[in-house]
Amino acid sequence: MCFKSLRNKEITNWNADIMSNIQYEAHGAVRLITINRPHKMNSLDFEANDELVQIWRDFDADDEARVAVVTGAGDQAFCAGADLKTYTMNFAQAPAPEFRRKYTNGPGFAGITRNFDIDKPIVAAINGFAISGGFELALACDLRFCSPNAEFALQDAKWGFHACDGGLIRLPQIVGLGNAMEIILSGERVNADHALRIGLVNRIYPQDDLLDQTMNYAQMLASRAPLSHRFAKEVMRRAVGLPMSEALALESRSFRDVAMTEDLAEGVQSFSQRRPANFKAR
Repeated sequence: MCFKSLRNKEITNWNADIMSNIQYEAHGAVRLITINRPHKMNSLDFEANDELVQIWRDFDADDEARVAVVTGAGDQAFCAGADLKTYTMNFAQAPAPEFRRKYTNGPGFAGITRNFDIDKPIVAAINGFAISGGFELALACDLRFCSPNAEFALQDAKWGFHACDGGLIRLPQIVGLGNAMEIILSGERVNADHALRIGLVNRIYPQDDLLDQTMNYAQMLASRAPLSHRFAKEVMRRAVGLPMSEALALESRSFRDVAMTEDLAEGVQSFSQRRPANFKAR
């Protein structure tokens, strides 16, 4: 299936009055999540952020949904972070404790950057700028594919503050402390080639092929054992910061749990019968 024609139509014919901020589409077991505000570089205002929070909750609760792909409409931006004009207006109008409770203690910017763990694979298709909160959204994904025009930055140090939705925590885990220090302390942009070199992105695809290639990869992931994915993601997430002995014990317990599943029996049988496995997440 080809997805790029739909994306191009969205950016050339957008109408802010009739188009949803976030599009959520089912493609088999893959869910395509598109931030649909190309006229705002796919930045998120409060309404769009709340829509995205609900969409992630729907994805997590949907047993038929095994993999998510998140991208931005058009070819200029994945997500340019928060729509600061609307955030400033809301902060000025809401009492400070209420603001902090709803938008700081909740699931974080873009729905998955804080206080919400999803143990299903999430892939980012980064088609242009991933700046500040948009960068942090990409970091919260498990895999990052990008186009050659992608640029990444946490520009907060230029304006007197620092990242607050996982950038300071996830970036060093992904690219190492030295590379993370350079990105965070300078606030400078990183291009796609440099991002690939330091392990920030997994692959670079031509702009016109990015979404198709990412969706094809996601379909492949969706054919793998979903319980294996969930157990493995949980172990990797929980093992961060643990002593080696505790981390290895966590991995071993998880392996024993996954060994009791019907999916493992199906996987073994499919291997012996030389056929694709039909996993049921049981």
